[in-house]
Order: sequence, then structure tokens, then C-alpha cells
Amino acid sequence: MFDFKQEVAEVLKQQIPDLEVEEIISMLEVPPNPNMGDYAFPCFKLAKTFRKAPPLIAEEIVGAVKINDYFEKVQQAGGYVNFFIHKAFFIKETLKEVLEQKECYGSSDLGKGKNVIVEFSSPNIAKPFHIGHIRSTVIGSSINRIYKFLGFNTIAINHLGDYGTQFGKLIVAFKRWGNEEEVRESPIPTLLKLYIQFHDEAEKDPNLEEEGRMWFKKLEDGDEEALKLWQWFREVSLEEFNRVYKMLDVSFDSLAGESFYSDKMPRVLQMMEDKGVLEKSQGADIVNLEAHGLPPALIRKKDGSTLYITRDLTAAIYRKETYDFYKNIYVVASQQNLHFEQWIKILEVMGFQWAEDCIHVPFGLVRLEEGTIATRKGRVVFLEDVLKKAIEKTREIILEKNPNIENIDQVVEEVGVGAIIFQELSNNRIKDYTFSWEKVLNFEGETGPYVQYTHARASSVLRKANTQIDSEVNTTLLTDDITMEVIKKIQQFSDIVQDAQRKNEPSIVTRHIIDLAQAFNRFYHDHPVLVEDEELKKARLAIVLAARQVIKIGLTLLGIKAPEKM
Repeated sequence: MFDFKQEVAEVLKQQIPDLEVEEIISMLEVPPNPNMGDYAFPCFKLAKTFRKAPPLIAEEIVGAVKINDYFEKVQQAGGYVNFFIHKAFFIKETLKEVLEQKECYGSSDLGKGKNVIVEFSSPNIAKPFHIGHIRSTVIGSSINRIYKFLGFNTIAINHLGDYGTQFGKLIVAFKRWGNEEEVRESPIPTLLKLYIQFHDEAEKDPNLEEEGRMWFKKLEDGDEEALKLWQWFREVSLEEFNRVYKMLDVSFDSLAGESFYSDKMPRVLQMMEDKGVLEKSQGADIVNLEAHGLPPALIRKKDGSTLYITRDLTAAIYRKETYDFYKNIYVVASQQNLHFEQWIKILEVMGFQWAEDCIHVPFGLVRLEEGTIATRKGRVVFLEDVLKKAIEKTREIILEKNPNIENIDQVVEEVGVGAIIFQELSNNRIKDYTFSWEKVLNFEGETGPYVQYTHARASSVLRKANTQIDSEVNTTLLTDDITMEVIKKIQQFSDIVQDAQRKNEPSIVTRHIIDLAQAFNRFYHDHPVLVEDEELKKARLAIVLAARQVIKIGLTLLGIKAPEKM
């Protein structure tokens, strides 16, 4: 791909020898208004070096710059040097790149030879896969796709919550009030009912809590009955979860959950003792992090049982030894910020320099309109129910608009599920939000169905044209502002994907394909495509094909299908 930023930087480097080309590239901006140019270089940082006002520096640079065939002109605007790209050349290079690379457009070998672990979703066994889990699931899946698209070797891990005191509690509840047949018929709702019953009864009889802890200790010690029940709870839960993962088109390379590390923790605990980081506190083992501005971390309870943090430390060490990761990414709610700060700091204290490569990617919480999600109180919205309702709502809307549509079942699932995923990924991940059926299933405005419909519209135009399209078109016919806006959005896609990867922020891709879809629809509205003039028709069809391709790639990186018809 011809790199216009690189070319701008090379031209400026001749006038600013003190700056490296990479530094100049990092300083370049895209003006908010196309009338101000395609790239702008701010001169404010040069004021001390040049001992002149930024507007004067900009004026001198413009006067000295020798423009080449790639630029129409270079102008000064206040303290900025504005570059205007030669439109026909810009369009030709962009179209050529998209139409030749097809579904690989925007990809790269940036991550070649680098292993990246992405841990996401990680629901708790025997508990509902509820709407709160969608954030980690779809954010993590998209991050995984983005890294893979940029050449990284990704390992998607579902760190199942399949260990801990809650399993001791569940074993107690099942033994006291459970029914095997009922669990087999309706696993998660039945196990949830038992879990809620345990906590209701424990409020009356605090001894139940101690009984739950005892059964978890038995599980850790390999008790046959505890292991058998735990394994069964895990199997029936995974069957339920996998139905939802299939609907979301989410897959994993590893299902190594917390239990996987149970036999690996003694070695890590011994390692911590050998390195002198463990201290005794009221019979328990802790790591004192006061010197690092953090509260002490409880590593092993006085009864010898372990905690989340023990397993996370063990998992990180295992992953480094097994995968030699470049980055070890955890897509986990911001509620766990302190937990991650603590165990990553413990790795540092233990002398592991790679601790800095363990990255917590936090996200905001989902709340229900009637309050916070609370499993113990049974206040949850099952994710499978959300997806099914979205699909049925989509069916009503599409059949109303297009009653004769082919493959209706496939289309409504792609659009309904896509609407949920897109809504999750359309805002910055760190923001909290309140789940509302009305907002989630709103099919107007900046939504997944809008972008998917834009893709279907472009596909329809191409089917009707039934014309062979290539990049060898007359690009001088495409230099108006509306068409240029579409081309610019297409050309920026590679930078957008890399920015999303650097920031672990899929919403950057989401916002960009919304902008591209809106720009394309303006183009489609103002520029008839299937015109009699064959030269103009081919040129505009090339725009349609390129826009469709980039929208499809963007949707794929989000984990959303791109229907050909809607």
C-alpha cells in the first residue's frame, strides 16, 4: 500500500532535520474539514527550536517544500502545514489495494512470530450465562480477531470459573435439596435455584457456610464424591454455555479454567516461599504490598485452601512457560482492577520481568433497569433469552419490509445477534450502561442492522450490475467531495485496525464502519451507480465494491456476519 503519511513525513524531514520520520508521522493529524487538507502538521512543538512563532515556521516550511506528483498543493493555516493529496492518484492507489487484497485488506504481519493470549468470557460453572457475561465475551472475541488479523498468533482462553468455595456450597445444596432428574432436565435454572436456596438458608443457619467451605476443601483434596458432583456440574453447564457461544460465533483454543491449575499451585506456592514473598498473618499466607501502595493479598487461607489470586498467579506462570507470550491479555470487568493490580505486582516482586506483559483490559458494568445483576438473589437476564428475543424481533421487522426474503432463518439470526453484539461494541468499553430492551432492539440510527443493511445494499447493486470490476477505472471521475469521503474512510481502515489493537478497543472499528456506512449511503443517494455511461458506471461500481469489502471486514473483526440480502 502506498503510504501517504510516510510521503508527507519524508517531505517534511527535508525541512526539519532534527525530527525523525517516525516522530513526524506520530505528529501528523487529519483535519476535521477536508477543505483544510488531508494531512496537517502542527508546528507548535518547533517554536523553541526555531525560536519563531508557529505560524511563521509553517509559512517558511510551505515556502521551502518541493511538492511532488502525490500532492496537489501544500498550504499554511495558522501554525499548521496542510497537505492536499492528489485526488485521482489517491483514489487509484486505494482502490487497487482493496480490490487486490480483498478480505485481507487492512491486515498485516505486524504480529508475526508473537504469541498473544486473550482470556475472555470466563463464566462461572453452574451459574446462568447472563447478559452481564456478554461484555467480556464479545469484547474479548473481537480483540482476539483483531490481533489475529494483524498477524499475531492468538490463543483464546476461556478461564472457566470452575473452582472455589461456591462449589462447596453447591454440593451442600444439592445433597440437601437437589434432584438429579431435575438438574438433567434444566441444568442451569435448577442449579441456580439451589445456589439461591443455599444463601437464603445460610442467613438462618450460618453453619451452612462452614459446611460449604468444608466440601470445597474436600474437593481440593480429591474427595471422590465431591469430584464426581463437581465434574457433573461442569459438564451440564458447558452444554448450556456452548449453545450461546454457537449463536455468538465465539470459539476458544483452551477451556483451561481455574480447576486446571489446582495441581500446579503447590509448586508456585513453594516458589513464593523460596523467594521470600509470603508472610504469615493470623495463620494465613499473605503477600504484603504496602510498600507498593496496595493492600495485602491473601494467598492461602489458614485451612490451606486457595483463592482466585493463587490460581491467577499459577495460570500466568504456566502460560509464560507454555506459550512464551508476547502479551497475556485479560478481558475482565473493571470491578476487578485491584485484584489485577495485586497479582501482577506480586509477579514483579517475584522477579518476573514479563509481568508487564500481563494486560488487564477492563470494561464497565451492565446494569438492569431494576438494579444490579445479582446471581444470589436470582436477579438475572439470561443471555440466551436476549439473543432469542432479538432474533424474533428481527424476524418481525424484516418480514414486514421484505416478506419474500430468502433464507429468512439465517438472515434474522445474523441480524438479530449482530444487533446485540454491535450495540455492545459501539461505545467505549470502559463505560457502564443500563441494559434496556428498547435500546438494544432499536434498529434505527447507528446500529448493527444499519451497517449490515448498507452491506446488503451494496451487494444488491453489484448483483444488478453483473459487471467485472477492477481497479483500472477512470479515477478522475471520482474526485468530488462525497466520493472522496468514502475513499478516505476506506484508506484509513488499516490505521483504524492498528489503533484498535494498540488500545485493545474494538469500538474504534465499530465507529469507523458506522462512519463508512454513512459516507457510502450519502454517495449512493447522490450518485446513481448503474448509469448508461459505461466508464462512469465502472468507476462508481469500484467504489461500491471497495466500500462493501471494508464494511464486511470490519463486521467480521467485531464477530458479526455481513448478509448479502436483507
